[in-house]
Amino acid sequence: MATISLTFFGKRLKNPVMNASGTLGYSNEIESLWGVETLGAYVTKGLSLRPHHGNPTPRVWDERSGMINSIGLQNVGIERFFDEHFPFFQKKRTPVIVNFFGFTEEEYLDCARRIKPDRLIVALEMNLSCPNIKAGGISFGKDPQTVYEIVKKVKGITPIPVLAKLTPEVKNIVDIARAAYEAGIDGLTLINTMPAAIVDIKRKRVPIKGGFSGPALKPIALRAVYECSKAVPVPIIGVGGIMDADDAVSFLMAGASAVQVGSATFVDPYAIPKIIEGIGRYADKNGCRNLHEIIGITHE
Repeated sequence: MATISLTFFGKRLKNPVMNASGTLGYSNEIESLWGVETLGAYVTKGLSLRPHHGNPTPRVWDERSGMINSIGLQNVGIERFFDEHFPFFQKKRTPVIVNFFGFTEEEYLDCARRIKPDRLIVALEMNLSCPNIKAGGISFGKDPQTVYEIVKKVKGITPIPVLAKLTPEVKNIVDIARAAYEAGIDGLTLINTMPAAIVDIKRKRVPIKGGFSGPALKPIALRAVYECSKAVPVPIIGVGGIMDADDAVSFLMAGASAVQVGSATFVDPYAIPKIIEGIGRYADKNGCRNLHEIIGITHE
């Protein structure tokens, strides 16, 4: 049988499948259906320096080819997560990737500084789609120079490997990836959601504006993974529209070392275990001994 385990930043993961940030709560919400230890690694909900209240309802909207979420980055904050929720992952011996964000450069640095190394922490995942309130609200991730500067500073204060989660809302995502690489980033997560809105023609108003995810995002995310994996020599986690094992394999072939699954869980709460099993079946059926025989094969 094929081995679908991998080493990611020196940590051994049993498989390349993770949840996308914010889609599995904080810890044990999924436990009544399947154990969180099923994952290669658990990705936390986006955490900020202090608790953040998020947006008013509606926060989630089902759309024909995906979904829109407008949670507004609600979270309990760094300290409460580690006090109340991290012990659960220690008990489960499940690797963790800590997603974090800030609304100022100082908040990013303070968050990274407060996350201490642990044998279960695989990496920190910087959400660079957040608005910089000191720069008129423009996203940190839209400008290569801004990305370079904030990545450089975060890398300078933490010994933990750092991933940059990039927004697709840019002219050339490869330029952003190169800026992060030049600043010393250890890896990339591609991509975050696309800005979207809904118009209610009966009420004649816009009930929700937020981030669009789901199947329609997959071709956009695949191109980002394919182009960035050819441009920068760092591990990439592919995310965006992965609904089944075939989708996951396509990201691995495009150059991703691992994948994250988000919207699929809202359609089928067992999607992640099915995808993990499906990757193994694909590898066995095609005579692949390990994931390295699949990852980036489209580059040849």
